[in-house]
Amino acid sequence: MKYKPLTMMILLAFSGLSNAEDAVKQTDDNAKLGEIVVEGKTDIKPSADTPYTSPSTSITQDEVEGINAATIDDFIKYEPSMVVRRRYIGDPNGTIGIRGSSMFQTARTMVFADGMPLHYLLQTRWSGAPRWSLVSADETESVEVIYGPFSAEYSGNAMGGVVNINTRLPTKYEFNAEASIFSQNYKHMGTNETFMGHKEYVSVGDKIGDVSLYLSHNHLENKSQPMSFRYDNTLGTPAAEPVVTGAYKTDDDRGTPAIFFGDSGPETAITDLTKFKLGYEMGDWLARFTLAYEDRTRATESPNSYIINGAGNTAWSGDYNFNGDLFTVKASNLAVSKQERQTLLLGAALEGPMGNGWTLDTNMSYFDVLKDQSLSTKVNPAEASYDGTGKVSDYADTGWLTLDVKARTDNFLGNKDMNFITGYHYDHYKLTINGYALTNYTTGEYTPTVTSTSGGDTIMQAAFAQWGWQFNPHWDLALGARYETWLMTNGVASLTENIADRRETAFSPKVSVGYVPGNKWNYRYSLGKAYRFPITEELYQNEVKTNGSSIADAKLKPEDGIHQNMMFERQLDNGFMRVNVFSEVVKNVIYNHTVYDAVKGGNVSTFLPIDEVTTHGIEYIIQKKNVFDSDIDARFNVTLLDSKITKHSSDPTVVGNEMPRMPKVRANLFLTYHVNQDWDTSAGARYASDSYGDLDNLDTTSDVYGAIDGYLFLDLKVNYKISKAGKIAFGIDNVTDTSAFVAHPWPQRTYYIEGSVHF
Repeated sequence: MKYKPLTMMILLAFSGLSNAEDAVKQTDDNAKLGEIVVEGKTDIKPSADTPYTSPSTSITQDEVEGINAATIDDFIKYEPSMVVRRRYIGDPNGTIGIRGSSMFQTARTMVFADGMPLHYLLQTRWSGAPRWSLVSADETESVEVIYGPFSAEYSGNAMGGVVNINTRLPTKYEFNAEASIFSQNYKHMGTNETFMGHKEYVSVGDKIGDVSLYLSHNHLENKSQPMSFRYDNTLGTPAAEPVVTGAYKTDDDRGTPAIFFGDSGPETAITDLTKFKLGYEMGDWLARFTLAYEDRTRATESPNSYIINGAGNTAWSGDYNFNGDLFTVKASNLAVSKQERQTLLLGAALEGPMGNGWTLDTNMSYFDVLKDQSLSTKVNPAEASYDGTGKVSDYADTGWLTLDVKARTDNFLGNKDMNFITGYHYDHYKLTINGYALTNYTTGEYTPTVTSTSGGDTIMQAAFAQWGWQFNPHWDLALGARYETWLMTNGVASLTENIADRRETAFSPKVSVGYVPGNKWNYRYSLGKAYRFPITEELYQNEVKTNGSSIADAKLKPEDGIHQNMMFERQLDNGFMRVNVFSEVVKNVIYNHTVYDAVKGGNVSTFLPIDEVTTHGIEYIIQKKNVFDSDIDARFNVTLLDSKITKHSSDPTVVGNEMPRMPKVRANLFLTYHVNQDWDTSAGARYASDSYGDLDNLDTTSDVYGAIDGYLFLDLKVNYKISKAGKIAFGIDNVTDTSAFVAHPWPQRTYYIEGSVHF
């Protein structure tokens, strides 16, 4: 996809909005920095670091009404310089990428809900997606995105950024119920089918005296398009092999001729989330408690074979002749699998004033994988050799415990022009994966003897401090530092091999300088050092599955980054316009390299360090309500990005190549027209240029399984308020039915119908 659609989006944004600043009234030249909200928002509570060190954006529940938001990750799908790789509604592998951190560098983005971590620092790539489903879209009040590791409050896991989700506690009796259905007709190769899903949500809450109570249940069930396509790209000359029809001959993502003979079939996902929240006010203090229990199942049990033999029957394995080409279907290519996962999240928080202008903010979370078990067969049940056997992957002792204690003041040492925040952080992550021999797929029976095991713990302790000083009516300075001690322990590489403990320390300084001339312009330069330590999967997870295996590296060094951001911002009536120029130089980049092993018939993944990756980028953002005094609200952003490998001693041939999954251009446009007090209509556009999936940058074929395609998705939604208590909505994502792949296929045209009552 070329740049014509992007050009149209930019012209529309500039022509409709850039002149709006001329109508802005001049501000008092004596305006104080503390009176300026950098993110251009006044309707949510920002993080304490936001006005001083880090560029950010935010979106509220009211603003997100125009988005087809079935799940919480939909809230941020139009935000600048980011992408959530949600392949279908209910996808547990909705990884997130921000700026110079790709969607598979999941350990570089932090996601919090009311201070509790949802980021999954146990695994990375598709398995490392934030646990989005632990928060319902309907309970969310606002979402804030903070870009880069410029605040000492956050670890190097914020190299990409931080997503802060704020949910509400009831202030009076309330009842909420919502139901929605979604439908996608998917066409590609041998699939032409309509896939349906639905969601039901109900909550009840009340405030009795000083106690706020909230209880909710969210049920989501959906069937996706096929996630994976099966092919053979080692074609030969047939001899006496059977002649078949139904297959598709085309190039694979690297331009090699291949025969596609099947797909994984639809993936069925069912999620039930039950949540209880309690708030207790003790004068000026607020205590919060959260309990969330999730039961999730997913299954891929209807693979499709496109191959039809001479007798008119479907063929599932063997060597075949298709239009004069010899290709092979392995018995394991079209196997079936299912997963059952049950998790428990507990969170507790306490915040309030300590006296003398100081406030205390504490958060503790405990996450436990009660059950996470995946079963996969050796062959398809239609095979004559099928006996229900295969492999079981079981997460035994897996979860985390975190603690954050922060104290802050806006009157440091009696100086009203100084602020200060300091705190302590502790986290303990543990991962254990055991393998078993599956004896009966239908009943889930497996042998009690562990056939493989790997896992271990990581423990982080950190102390930080950040001091801000407005030393002039127009100038301010922020200095921060974070000291971290990291430990890997209890490591096991296999049934017979233990991993030695290792300890590392890191010191990360931060600095930010801001200038406000007093004419609605803001300027800010931020510089931050950040270390991102290896996570449990990268260190320990050695696992063999039916369709592949992974190899960890316990000797990995922490990623070491220097990040810079220069912001130019203009405040507008009911909005802002901003340009960010940013740069990142990261050493010891931990990258997952996957190759296909023809002998084993599956992928082999290894974690390897890249010596250095350099990223430069420019963001243009404009957000404005009531454009030209109309009833239209607009949000537009475009990011130009250049992310390249600048050093790689183990493979110099890739130096100068683009980092995988890093498009050169991203852009979003979101418009809402408030027709009247009952009707709203919205339109959105999401654009990304194509990128590579491999370090050698040789995967250049588009619109095929494995490709990282460019795309332009157009979305629509109409909301109608039936009464003060009820509303209905109709929406369409990907209106033009664009076909594109992010290795797996993006959804094609999807329809939404929803109705809700609130009283």
